[in-house]
Amino acid sequence: EPPDTPKDFSCQTQDMKSVTCTWTQGETYLYGRNSPRYTLSETSSQKDARCEGSCPEQCSCSWKIGQQMIWNVTVTVENPLGKKTATDVFDVRHRIYPTAPLNVYEDSTDTEITLQWNYEINGTELFWQTEVLQPDGKVLLHNGSDAGSRRRRVTVRGLQPDTEYRARLRCGAATHFWRWSDWSKPLTLRTKEGTPSGKLDIWREITQVPGGRNVTLFWKKTPGFQANGKIISYEVTWEKLEEGSKPEDISVSSVYNSTRIFIDNHSYRISIMAKNSVHFSLPSVLIISGAPDNSRSIFSTEELKEGQVNGTDDGILISWEPRRIYESYIIDWCNFPRLKPCDLQWKRFGRHNSSAVISSAAFVPGVRYKFRIYGSVANKTSLLEKKIGYLRELPLQLDPTVRKVDLTYSSVTLSWDSYLKNESNPGFIRGYHVYLSPMQGNCNLKGSKKHILSDGSELCKYTVENPEEKRYTVEHLMPNTKYKIAVKAFTGGGETPIVNFGYIDTPYNSNMLYFIFLLVIVPTLVAAICHWKIKWVKECCCPVIPSPNKSKVLSFKEYKIDSEKVLKINDCIPDVLATDSNTEAQKL
Repeated sequence: EPPDTPKDFSCQTQDMKSVTCTWTQGETYLYGRNSPRYTLSETSSQKDARCEGSCPEQCSCSWKIGQQMIWNVTVTVENPLGKKTATDVFDVRHRIYPTAPLNVYEDSTDTEITLQWNYEINGTELFWQTEVLQPDGKVLLHNGSDAGSRRRRVTVRGLQPDTEYRARLRCGAATHFWRWSDWSKPLTLRTKEGTPSGKLDIWREITQVPGGRNVTLFWKKTPGFQANGKIISYEVTWEKLEEGSKPEDISVSSVYNSTRIFIDNHSYRISIMAKNSVHFSLPSVLIISGAPDNSRSIFSTEELKEGQVNGTDDGILISWEPRRIYESYIIDWCNFPRLKPCDLQWKRFGRHNSSAVISSAAFVPGVRYKFRIYGSVANKTSLLEKKIGYLRELPLQLDPTVRKVDLTYSSVTLSWDSYLKNESNPGFIRGYHVYLSPMQGNCNLKGSKKHILSDGSELCKYTVENPEEKRYTVEHLMPNTKYKIAVKAFTGGGETPIVNFGYIDTPYNSNMLYFIFLLVIVPTLVAAICHWKIKWVKECCCPVIPSPNKSKVLSFKEYKIDSEKVLKINDCIPDVLATDSNTEAQKL
């Protein structure tokens, strides 16, 4: 195929001494002596070829420009099947493409770096750009120019002390910008150390001992603290608040974050500073009041009741009653309360806070954590509240020990031992559950709830909501019946499955026996006696001829003549009328 017109044809200079033109060749499918041939010449004189182009990857052609600044050049490509041209008109001063800066070296202080390099390009003011890569991956770009100087330099300010950076730079023409140069080789550099900025966050734990107090001091770096170098040591100073007292001090290696000092019962001012090779940080101050004046805050903490707090998905929620007099609040706790030392931790909160979620990777379910809340004003602290809680409560592994069982024919009273208020308990005891069921059949007692075991058996369940209660009575039992019973303590994490049961047998109902005696035995006995004395009974109760004087059944109090009882004739209709004697007949 005949050649295509050269694409992307342009020309530029890097040193104002020679010009290089470049373009992209097309495919003609002709090779060897028939391959395309490129010639570059001035447009006004096609016969005066400046150079012949070569195309290893990108086609290019270079020549010396001398004093000529304005150029109109044409590139011609031809093969046996045809010829095409492309033209570029340019001012060399507008086509400056500088070379990458070489021999870059640096100088630094604690907050700035200076890059220097040698670069020469005749009569051209250069515009430079510096790229600084920070440790966090962010990039800082600084632009500037340095007209008329063979020694180029740039200073980048506002950097962090004792920090490693990577820097590189590039240049371009300041007056008629054409293209940036390539980047220089990256240079790795480090700023010098500076004075530590900010203050340490300090805390203390006080223990009363004979003659005074042991004070364990702790410190950690706050988000606003910058070491600005390698910390060599921590300087601890303490002195009495009384005038004329002589301060004491110790130096603690940088590998430690705590130390212990002994003070008497006077008030003390304690300060801690971090030290690097340049200087000290600002002092962090803590004032410990004298023992008599601060007895509540330091020693007599047992009068403060421990409130219970609850765990959340994010940590343990702590709340307290705010007081206006305090500038801030501090909460401290132990990450590992069962170990010695317990890894004391603390956290500060502003004066307007009244709650916080305390979280730690060391918190695990089933471990009780203690929290102390302090108020702080003028570097003095006072204990305000104490809290205990769990990240998540777990069930108790041991069941209550039932010590006494009182039985009647219709009830059972259970008494069990109190749990010790042990810090090793995996949860707070919220109450008790009493389970009961007859050995035969299901339980359906009044006042109970049904509880289904994993094997499908059914129990009656009673709840004792007061954890201090250690006694419960189950009523409405059946006499002469065998029951199985169990007592479980439950926490906020529930309770473990029932494994072991106790067994009871209710006695016979004595009232029922007495009733049976009255209902059966007495009538039977009466019947037997009556059968034995049947004639006497008949004569007494049902005589053939009733006699008012002899009959105890026929007694008429209202009819009497002297001492004789009278039977009114009209009260009964006799079958036979007989008289005992004439004398009585005459009387009647």
